[in-house]
Formats: sequence, C-alpha cells, structure tokens
Amino acid sequence: MQCTVPVSKTSVKPVIPLRRASALAGLAALAAVGLGGCGMPSLTSGFGSTILGGGSNQAKVDSLTEEQLLSAAKADVNGGAGALSTGAITHGCPQFVPQTREGNVTIYEDGRIGDGLAIKHRGEITKTARECIIEPGRVTVKYGFSGRVLLGPRGQSGQATFPINVFVVDAKRERVAADVMQVAVDLNVDNPISYFSAVRTITFDVAQGARPGEYQMHVAFDRKVPGAG
Repeated sequence: MQCTVPVSKTSVKPVIPLRRASALAGLAALAAVGLGGCGMPSLTSGFGSTILGGGSNQAKVDSLTEEQLLSAAKADVNGGAGALSTGAITHGCPQFVPQTREGNVTIYEDGRIGDGLAIKHRGEITKTARECIIEPGRVTVKYGFSGRVLLGPRGQSGQATFPINVFVVDAKRERVAADVMQVAVDLNVDNPISYFSAVRTITFDVAQGARPGEYQMHVAFDRKVPGAG
C-alpha cells in the first residue's frame, strides 16, 4: 500500500506591529551587515518540548505547522538561524538547516550592491524544523522554515518575493532531491520587520547500504535575483 503525506502550500503571513525600539534595532543591524509507509511508519519530529510539549520526539505527521514556525520566528529576538530541534539526528531523520551563506540575502538598489545606504530589504531564515516518515529505501520529510524581512534605508512598502531552494544531499554531498518555491512577504515602512513561514514535503530514495541519518537537508535563498548581494 502506498502512503502519501499532505503538502501545505507556502502562505504569506501579515506584517505585525512592533515596538519602535525593536524596529530601530533591526534597522541598525541591517545597515551593519550591508556594510561589512503505511500502517505504523517510523515517524520522528524535529521539535522539542518547547513547541509541542511533553518532551517526546514522537509526534503526529500533521504536528508541524506554519503557525508554529511563524511564532518561533517572531519570538527569536536575536534573529539567529537555528533549528527548533536539538540539531542532532533524531531516529535517523536527516538534519535540516539553512545553508551557511544563503540563509540570508540582502537586496540593494540597482547598481549599488554592497552600499549599506542602498539596502532595500534583507531576508533571513531563522528557524527550521522537520518530521520524517522512514520506509525501506525511502524517506519522506515534512519540513518547515520561517524567518523575517527587515527594511533598509531604501526600503519601501509593498510586497517582496524571495525564491527559495530546498535540497537534500547524501554523505558525499551530492544532491539527490530538490524543491523550489517562492515566499511573498508584505512590507510596510511603518512596521519595518515582517515575518514568513512555509511547510512542505519532500521524498527521496536512500541508497542501498546508506542510512537516512547520513543525508542532510538545506534551505537557501536563491541569489539570482536583481539587486541581491
């Protein structure tokens, strides 16, 4: 019998009001950066007790939601990228982390890449999470990520769209699966920090003799967009 896991489409989350002090702190940081199985499958969760409660790694396949990731991103005042899990391999579920450099992207005015005074906005992926269904020779991962967008000195109200790449690599760091999407975020100069989240699924084959935990998943902004630096 074949199993399927529902896919939750990427959704746009509204801008939330923030204290003026938080907004100014975000802009200051932004300018500084610019300058410088069927039946009973094996199911694991990347969440710890902070989100789901109970401290157990066992969870339902629908426990990972965009709302949880969005709440985690909003609560992350430092904005540092990280997983909602402990970061360790959980029962063979592949790790899911932002790619080192592509976990953020800064968009500048045309012809002014690298100029801190020309920053329009900056996107940052700050949280990731995943749950796995592990079957013989195959893994299905329900994954999610969230983050924020900060307006820069040249930021404007409107909608910003960020292409996102998610991919799976094996122990040799060769890509075995990929997912491509876009995240749209509403920006407002009166509330210069906005948030986004997405939850989707990806399935990949496990090579003979390999273990699911030897694979890794990465999420990254696609920098092949105008003004990206």
